[in-house]
Amino acid sequence: MRFTKDHEWVSLEGDIATIGITAYAAEQLGDVVFVETPEVGKTVTAGDGLAVVESVKAASDVYAPVSGEVVESNDALGDAPETVNAAPEAGGWFAKLKVSDVSQVEALMDRAAYEEYLGTL
Repeated sequence: MRFTKDHEWVSLEGDIATIGITAYAAEQLGDVVFVETPEVGKTVTAGDGLAVVESVKAASDVYAPVSGEVVESNDALGDAPETVNAAPEAGGWFAKLKVSDVSQVEALMDRAAYEEYLGTL
């Protein structure tokens, strides 16, 4: 897994990146009550809004950590948004992208660097 300073994670298999938010982000949001996932076929550039998460505390955008085309959305989150809190780095993923440049993933922080970054917050 790779991580962003905006607390998104990316898991890459071939040229397909699964994207979600970290456990830290889910904890900061509090109880997630609504998730809007992107439409399949949508093309995003790194930094674009990818999904929306609403919790009892706030609504937040989830940003695309890499560029690509949405090939799958986790529609199950519509009926079970609490999955984002229960399993943020597993079943609580938002979308899968066909990545246009896999080197974008490699440029993100690994877990050790992300943990170090969290220590500065």
